[in-house]
Amino acid sequence: MEMKMSCVCLVLGLVLLMTVSSDANPHGLEGHPDNCCFNFVTFEIPDKEILEAVKIDSRCPNEGFVITTPRGKYCKKNLQENDVRAAASTEPRRSKQSS
Repeated sequence: MEMKMSCVCLVLGLVLLMTVSSDANPHGLEGHPDNCCFNFVTFEIPDKEILEAVKIDSRCPNEGFVITTPRGKYCKKNLQENDVRAAASTEPRRSKQSS
């Protein structure tokens, strides 16, 4: 009986060690993009309000852009022509401040 208990403890200890030392990720956690959009606004956002425009990750189900303004973030399917400059840049666009 004592031999069986030590074998069970040894097996459980090895399983616990394998679980802790495993570098496997839960299914779906690795390749999930952070900025996918599912609801899009249709109103125009003035160019002076846009702080940043970033293209949605290509792994997302919908194409579009995440537009950051002082009021928050909005998802748009298409950008106005003057917003294309902001979407092309990787750095946030600062709004012009009058001196």
